[in-house]
Amino acid sequence: MLRVEGLNAGYGNIQVLRDLSLDVSQGEVICLIGSNGAGKSTTMGALSGLLRPVVGSIAFEGEAIESQPAERIVSRGICLVPEGRRVFQPLSVLENLEMGAYRRRKEGRRALATDFDFVYSIFPRLKERRDQPAGTLSGGEQQMLAIGRALMSRPYLLMLDEPSMGLAPLVVREIFNVIAKLNAEGITILLAEQNARMALEVASRGYVLQSGQIVLAADAAALEADEAVREAYLGI
Repeated sequence: MLRVEGLNAGYGNIQVLRDLSLDVSQGEVICLIGSNGAGKSTTMGALSGLLRPVVGSIAFEGEAIESQPAERIVSRGICLVPEGRRVFQPLSVLENLEMGAYRRRKEGRRALATDFDFVYSIFPRLKERRDQPAGTLSGGEQQMLAIGRALMSRPYLLMLDEPSMGLAPLVVREIFNVIAKLNAEGITILLAEQNARMALEVASRGYVLQSGQIVLAADAAALEADEAVREAYLGI
């Protein structure tokens, strides 16, 4: 589904990613794990069109997308839930969800109603708070809203950047249960996450990022058993 080869990207004169290559097959949950500053968010930015790579290729379902703008990439079926959630705080929960379906507005209310029902089935609290300003929600509820907003675009590939950031442990568990549920519904997921333990629980495969380079790639069970990964990222 997604193939990345030789990706180099950064900000101005600062190079962050160096010859990064990875792939994601349909139906998988793939995790990117690494410490803060390893390049996880930069990778997500490059894949979503928010950051233009210097060199390298990104192909989605056989089509080169590395030079396409973010809105075109969303229309192709890739949607990013950004680090820090970034909901539209003055807007209501309902209005935030409608923004997620902005590019689908011509499909009509009936088509969107199905998606609202799906999001509300995944996150019942959003339905309870649909008229509430997003800025008044708790951190966990805002993360649910950010994911729900992305789902309204009907993504084939859902990318989640640090979904556990700043959340209480019980809420983190709830969010990761949702990730597993969405994957069971057929959504392919690329997950960038500092909480390596939780990421490896839901992932089928993973990549370890260090200083903008992939230093290890294996299935989730192998990464969890790797001595260096256990010491560096699992606290064992």
